[in-house]
Amino acid sequence: MAKRLPPLNPLRAFEAAARHGSLTKAAVELNVTHGAVSHQIRALEASLQVRLFERAGQRLRLTGHGAELLPAVTSAFEGIAAATARMTRPTTSGSLRVTCVPALLSLWLIPRIGSFLARYPDIRLKLDASNDPANIRSPDVDIAILYGDGSWTDCWLRLWTRLDLFPVVSPTLINNRPIRTIRDLGEHVMLHADDGREWHTWLTAADALDLNPERQLHLSDARLAIEAALHGHGVALGDTMTAASLLAKGQLVAPFNLAVPAVDDFYVACRKNVRATPIVGVFIDWLFASLEEDNARAEPQIAARRTVRRPAEPAPRRTRRSAKLQRDNST
Repeated sequence: MAKRLPPLNPLRAFEAAARHGSLTKAAVELNVTHGAVSHQIRALEASLQVRLFERAGQRLRLTGHGAELLPAVTSAFEGIAAATARMTRPTTSGSLRVTCVPALLSLWLIPRIGSFLARYPDIRLKLDASNDPANIRSPDVDIAILYGDGSWTDCWLRLWTRLDLFPVVSPTLINNRPIRTIRDLGEHVMLHADDGREWHTWLTAADALDLNPERQLHLSDARLAIEAALHGHGVALGDTMTAASLLAKGQLVAPFNLAVPAVDDFYVACRKNVRATPIVGVFIDWLFASLEEDNARAEPQIAARRTVRRPAEPAPRRTRRSAKLQRDNST
């Protein structure tokens, strides 16, 4: 005998209200009245004979029963959306626009993109250098690869990788002006790719906050800071993703064995209704598979050059948010 399921419309009302924490916002999304959403939720509660929501001021808060039901309902609707998308767009062909953090695009993605193009020759791929979170909701962008804190909402979001930061310098510069101790950094130009937070994090771990570098040069992003380091203009902070191949080739050198967690992380994001389309799915799958291949190889050349050591006390932000960052943000 088939198991009796709750009616579809009340489940849709419940899922939307739970996601927004608001009957009004759920009503706008479903294009019905506030009263209609309230009626559907009451009908579902009557059918299940449990309470699903409690009011907390102007917002709704899930009860224990509601919290238990929501993941199953969300997964079911996403499965229906994915199946519908596969039927309406069953092939992996057409245009795909991806925006990506400039340094990651230049130093990691472009060197590997050939394998994707060879596997999916019917996809017309456009890559743009950008780290603007507004790309997530742009109708002209399919996928955004971002560096940030992962706080973006109302989108499909998944942590791609965390980073370690460490100083890097050109072999020519370090041969002409040796860097034997951390204090020697003070005699070099410090290259910044942000407002100074990342160097502050590394210097804190190195117990060298009192270091006064000879000069400081601020650039708009990490790609430019790395390029400046390659040209011998100073010492930049490299990371375990974008500096890896340059270290392996000997174009950059890491003079110290101290690496610290980066201020932010890399994420992959897109609009929820786009995630289920095959053309987006194959790129995201390829992106994560390529990262796994890199991790499996473990870049033995780099390991020979640099031993990563984290500070004894990780940043509190990482500890508080570690559980959140391990899962997809699908609500």
